[in-house]
Amino acid sequence: MTFSDLGLESGLLEAVRALGYTEPTPIQEQAIPLALAGRDIMGCAQTGTGKTAAFILPALQRMGRRRTIGTLVVTPTRELAGQIEDVARDCSRRTGQRVAAVYGGVGYAPQVNKLRRGVELLVATPGRLLDLQQHGDVDLSHVEILVLDEADRMLDMGFWPDVRRIMALLPEKRQTLLFSATLSSDVLRHAGPLLTDPARIEIAPSATPVDTVEQTVYPVNGMQKTDLLVRLLEGRKLDRVLVFTRTKHRADKVCRDLERSRIRGAAIHSNRSQAQRQHALDGFKNGTYRVLVATDIVARGIDVDHISHVINYDLPMNAQDYVHRIGRTARAGATGTAISFLAAEETQELRDIEHLLGVTLPCEDVEGFVYAERVIPNPARAAKKPVRTVYKGGNPRWRSGRRTAA
Repeated sequence: MTFSDLGLESGLLEAVRALGYTEPTPIQEQAIPLALAGRDIMGCAQTGTGKTAAFILPALQRMGRRRTIGTLVVTPTRELAGQIEDVARDCSRRTGQRVAAVYGGVGYAPQVNKLRRGVELLVATPGRLLDLQQHGDVDLSHVEILVLDEADRMLDMGFWPDVRRIMALLPEKRQTLLFSATLSSDVLRHAGPLLTDPARIEIAPSATPVDTVEQTVYPVNGMQKTDLLVRLLEGRKLDRVLVFTRTKHRADKVCRDLERSRIRGAAIHSNRSQAQRQHALDGFKNGTYRVLVATDIVARGIDVDHISHVINYDLPMNAQDYVHRIGRTARAGATGTAISFLAAEETQELRDIEHLLGVTLPCEDVEGFVYAERVIPNPARAAKKPVRTVYKGGNPRWRSGRRTAA
C-alpha cells in the first residue's frame, strides 16, 4: 500500500514525499483511513512506528484552512509537544496551515503572541493549556478534532483530571483520537467513556517489547553500579547510550561520576529547565554527549534514532515503564540492546517485569569485573506467563560474587 491509497490529498502527499516517506507504517495504514472517515480511534502502537503522522496527516486534511484552532493535540511532556510540533510543521508545509506548541518551562508571552497570530493545529501540555484558557488567551470553542497522545503516560503522571477539564471546554460534537504505547485496563477504564464507538487499532500486544531488543540482566551490588557502568562504557562499543535512573538526584550524580571518568554525558529530568533539557537532548542527538541519563518522567519525550543501548541503572518501580524504556532503542525495525543492573533490593521489580513479559531474562557477568557481595537470581526461576522469546544468544556466566536464589 502507498500513501496515495490512504485517501490523502495532493498537498499532503507532496509533504510526505518531501519527508522521504515511501510506504505507510502499519499504524498509519490502519489509522489514516479511519480518521479521514471521522471515526473516533483508540490506537496502540510501539514507539518509533510513525504514530504521530498517523494522526497529524488526517487532522490536517479534515480541518482544512481556517483562522481558528481546529485540531488540539494534548501530550504529557514538553519534549513530546516539541516533536509533534516538528512533524506537524513538516506535514503542513504544502497545505499552509499554521501550527504551534504551548508548554511550561518557557516564556508565556511568546506563546500567547503565536496564538494571537492565528493557529489551526495546536499541540499542548495540560498545565500550560489550562493556564492559557484561564487567562482568556486561547479559544478552544472551534476544536473539531482532539488527539490524546501517550494517554497511558498522562494517566501515570496524574494528568487525567486536567484532561477531563480540557475536554469539558471543547465542543461536545468532535472527533477524538487516542494513542498510547499500551492499552492497559486503567487506560481503557478512564478513556473509554470519552470516545464514541471508537475503532480499536492494536499494532502490537500491549506491554510487549519489540522482538529486536536483546535484554540482559547484570546482578551487581548496589554500591558498584556506577563502577560497572563505567566499565561497560570503557570496555565495549556502546555508541549512543541512554541510561535510566529512578530519581533526579541519582541522574545528576551518575552524570558527575561519568564526567570524572572522562565520559561525556548529560542529564535530563523534570528539575531541569526547558533550555537545559533541550540542550542535553540536542547534544545527545548530534554526538556531543555519548550518554544521556534520564528519569521515567521524560522517557517518552526522548525520540532519538540509533540509540545502541538502553541501560537500566535502576529497575523501574512499574514494570510497564521497563517496556517504555527499552522501546527507546530498536526503533523502526532496528536492533538494540537493553541491559538492566540488578541490586538485591530490586529482585521484586525483576519478577514483575518477567511476569509482565512472560519471559525469564538471562543474567550475565562482565568478565574481569570484581564483584562485591550481591544477590543473583535463581537460574531455574520461570516466568508465570507462557514464554515468548525476546532474547536469543549470550551465555550466562556465574563466575564471581555470592550466589543466592532470589
